[in-house]
Parts: sequence; C-alpha cells; structure tokens
Amino acid sequence: MTRIVVSGLGVVSPYGAGVKTFWAGLAAGTCAIRPITLIDTDGFRSRIAAEVPADTVAGLGVSARRTRADRLGLAAAREALADAVLSARDRAETALVVGAVGGGMFEGEEWYWEETRNGRPSARITALRSILPCTHAETLGFRLGLCGPKETVVMACASGAAAIALGADLIREGAASCALVGGVDALTRICFMGFNALRLLDPEPCRPFDRDRKGMSIGEAAAFLVLEDAERCRARGARHHGELLGAAVTTDAHHVTAPHPEGEGMVRAMTQALRAAQVAPHEIGYVNAHGTGTLQNDRTEALALARVFGAGRVLVSSTKSLVGHTMAAAGSLEAVATLLTLQHGLVPPTAHLEHVDPEIPFDCVPRVAREAPLERALSNSFGFGGQNVSLIFGR
Repeated sequence: MTRIVVSGLGVVSPYGAGVKTFWAGLAAGTCAIRPITLIDTDGFRSRIAAEVPADTVAGLGVSARRTRADRLGLAAAREALADAVLSARDRAETALVVGAVGGGMFEGEEWYWEETRNGRPSARITALRSILPCTHAETLGFRLGLCGPKETVVMACASGAAAIALGADLIREGAASCALVGGVDALTRICFMGFNALRLLDPEPCRPFDRDRKGMSIGEAAAFLVLEDAERCRARGARHHGELLGAAVTTDAHHVTAPHPEGEGMVRAMTQALRAAQVAPHEIGYVNAHGTGTLQNDRTEALALARVFGAGRVLVSSTKSLVGHTMAAAGSLEAVATLLTLQHGLVPPTAHLEHVDPEIPFDCVPRVAREAPLERALSNSFGFGGQNVSLIFGR
C-alpha cells in the first residue's frame, strides 16, 4: 500500500501568518477570540470572533482586489508549497483539493449592502464572480501553476479534512504523486448571523467540554498541506512532517444540523480510519477533537470517543477554544495542529475549561499545554448534515 507523507505545511490563522506563528499561539494557550471588527454585531447574542488580524491580511502579499478568502488561501498555499520545496515541474504534476463553503461571500455581501442602501448598481458587482466555493480552486490552481486533478469539496465544517482524505485517495489511485490539500473560509455576515439565530454562539470565548459551555466561537483561516508519495519524497531528498496513516469519511443520514444521538457516524469514521491505518485504538495517544463548545456536539463526540477508545484512555483537547471554529478551514487547520503536536511532543490545551462536564470522561488538557511523548494522533472533523471525517497521523 502506498505510504503518504506530509511534506509541506502552510497556515494563515487568527494568530497571524505562518506555521510558526500558529504553533507559538497554540503552545502558549493564547486565545485569539476577540471583539469582532469585520461586521456589525449590534444586537447580537455574541459579538466576538477569531478574525485574522487586519495587518496580517494587508501584509500577505496578495492583491487587495482578490476576495478575503482567496487572499488567505493563496498565502497559506504558497507557504505549504515553499515548505515542500516543489519545483515548477513538480507543481505541474500536483493535484489540488480545496475544502470550501463561504467562497467570496464576504465581498458578495458588500455588493448587496451597497445595492440596497444606495438604490443603484454597485461597482462591486465583479465580486459576484468569486462568490462560489469552487472559485478558490480556480484561483489557486491558476496562480500557483498546479496542473494535476483539481477538486472542490463542500462538506460544511468537515470540508478541509475531507479535502485531505480525497487528496490521499488521488495519490493512492495513481492519479497524482503529489497533492496540495486543505481548506479556507473567511468570516461572513450570513455565517455569523445564521449561527447567532440558532443560538449556537457563546457571548464569551467558547469553552469546549466545560459543564457551563454555551456555544461556539466563529473564526476564519486557511490551512494547506502537501501530501506526497513517501517514496517520491525520499527520492527527491525532501524532509516531511509526518505520515497520514489513515482517513475515513462517513455520513449520519440522520438530521440536517444535529449529529446522531449515539454518535454512530462519528464512531464509524474513527473505526474505519483506524482500520485503514492498521492501528489499534490503544496506539492513539491524542485526539484533536472537533470540540465546538455546543452542548450537543461535545456530549455526542465524547460518547463516540468513549465507544472507540474507552473512557479516559486517550488525551483529548479542542484547539477551537483558542482559534475559534474556522468552518471549512477547521479540518485542515486542526490537521496541521495535530502534526505539530506530534512533532513537538506538546498537546495544546482546551482554553477556558474550568469545570469538566461529568458526561465528558476524558482528560481534556485544561488551560495549559502539556508535554506528552506521542507517536500517533487522530483529528476529528464533523459538519452539518452528518458529515464525519477522521484523520490519523504518525510521526
């Protein structure tokens, strides 16, 4: 079976630009959830989010004429490709799989507000060309010279993780020997207002697994990984950050927004990923949980984890407590976090966790990062519609 390694990483997060900046924030347990500036939240239940800082966006070296999401995505993708040291010839054979949901919706909303407020056509109408999620792949493929297969995955908050699983499949099937995979999402009014209307947003920074949790915190980011056939990576003398040992994608077929109450789809995703990786549950030392901070998600995920690993038998934490829920980017951002956790032997904390919910039978690494020698770790990503993705990485 083809072994797949991760030879490049790239991130733009609420901490700023770059993988090093991202890891420094996670390791320090720094919360990047702050008062929101991009949209008017007057009258909303929550008025905070994990935004990418304005000076970071301005300094990305990407034209301001592009959508906010494209600017984040291009910067993260460029870092990943540079990290992998791929030549122009390599890029010409590289596949591209992008997980996306919001597309250029932020700019589309700007156009709409100008139209309705001014009562006349807005000059921003060109922004509508980039409103669809698939435009990210078009932009990245063209700008970065990627000429292999090109795919867009729209699977709600599991999109970024699903892109990684699909990219691995392309390599194993021989459709490509290398793939740039990941997710990107920028803050939008419709996303923030939608979750606010569902009363799923915590007025304070989210507290996954806490007894008193009240909901999630929205974020934005872009994170990309370069996946590569291990033999090819070795042959060209490149280093790698770790190995993608296994991946699985399942659906609940249960409810539009709620997970299956027994976590059936989550359990199947984790079990199938373990089987694909040929790894036993006791060989997983850490789980980067989906951990949104909502009452139902955290309870159901904990139940599923206990069914797979046994209560209390694995370290669990949620990096969403630090950088918010970055929607389509969450799965790939947390995949990067999981790889860095393995590299550094340091588990990022679950911030703001004061009183663990009695229904959460795990050590959730409260408030402070913890040293732990790890060989393998699992990353979970779940989304509306019952989308479930589990990824297993090894050092």
